[in-house]
Amino acid sequence: MKCRHCDAGLSLQFMDLGSSPPSNAYLSAEQLLAPEKWYPLRVLTCTRCWLVQTEDCAHYAELFSDDYAYFSSFSESWLRHSQRFVEAATQRFALSGASHVVEVAANDGYLLQYVKQAGIPCTGVEPTSSTASAARAKDLDIVEDFFGAALAERLVVEGKAADLIVANNVLAHVPEINDFVAGFAKLLKPHGVATFEFPHLTQLVAKCLFDTIYHEHFSYLSLTAVVRILEANGLSVFDVEELDTHGGSLRVYAQRRASGERPVVDSVPRLLKAERDAGVNSAAYYAGFQKRADDIRDGLLAFLIEARRAGKSVGAYGAAAKGNTLLNYAGVRPSLLPWVVDRNPAKQGQYMPGSRIPIVDEEHLKRERPDYVLILPWNLKAEVSNQLAYIRSWGGQFVRAVPEIEIR
Repeated sequence: MKCRHCDAGLSLQFMDLGSSPPSNAYLSAEQLLAPEKWYPLRVLTCTRCWLVQTEDCAHYAELFSDDYAYFSSFSESWLRHSQRFVEAATQRFALSGASHVVEVAANDGYLLQYVKQAGIPCTGVEPTSSTASAARAKDLDIVEDFFGAALAERLVVEGKAADLIVANNVLAHVPEINDFVAGFAKLLKPHGVATFEFPHLTQLVAKCLFDTIYHEHFSYLSLTAVVRILEANGLSVFDVEELDTHGGSLRVYAQRRASGERPVVDSVPRLLKAERDAGVNSAAYYAGFQKRADDIRDGLLAFLIEARRAGKSVGAYGAAAKGNTLLNYAGVRPSLLPWVVDRNPAKQGQYMPGSRIPIVDEEHLKRERPDYVLILPWNLKAEVSNQLAYIRSWGGQFVRAVPEIEIR
């Protein structure tokens, strides 16, 4: 395989998770009678541009299908995060009714609803029919397609050039990353701004967040790699913010290289230096990750086996993609974890891919009254713990497996 950005040959392995089905390929009861498609899940590092990337196996159209089951609006904390961003960006970039905002990967309209409420014209780009329909139900203008340079040119012709383009948790999800980023340079107005949010590679490595590795994530991004990719495709980074979302993320602000006039903020060279000091651009930085991930896997299995031996009941909360990576890598099946609760009705009544653990509603948890609730989307631990605080009434405890077993 060659690097999806710079085309260099790849030989430095970062992580091998064996094989698993696509992380959002949830199963119906009928599909339990048929075989599943499993793909190798291996991550390599480019030693030329230092882009960390999943080995190509599954086609993106299969990963982001019409019945895509991830809906952003089911997380209250993510909604608050998005609303705060819209308020801050509106003020910082003087957005008004004369502006135009485009969100790439608009999902179910979780963010653009706040843009619309502010009276700012906006358009969403979202390729999955399930979430695009939910966004249209919020009276949002949605283009149902995959984003790239060709679509950007079409939107410009239609008079939809953007003062602000928002791309939250999508830069890592695109196989053709150069074409994708080039589309932003084409769609931006001469002095427009593009923002990209993505989980930060240094946090993934420091905390061993290996469960964020799955087929939908084609890339694992450092600022070092992102600056290079953006500059090669007509954009320049002028600001970066460190966020606590998804275990630690970056929000990068970029402008057109040819016409942008915003000065570079000190945060950019400071964070680039921090990455160099950490060793992001050296092969040694990526060594040892596999063993640390294996230790987390073994810790989860030991906890579940000991709980069963002790006669304790365990359920899980959050049928999240990261949970599927963890459970499949650990080989967990319903005998150790009999059910997973999820608030999303689109997932309830289905089964987790690979592990085939049934997904149930919250009433099931209240009836079963488990001794332990394993929170699979650990990034929402505070939100979930508050939502399910009532399990304390029967002596229930919360468990987190990543970056280590924590029971409280």
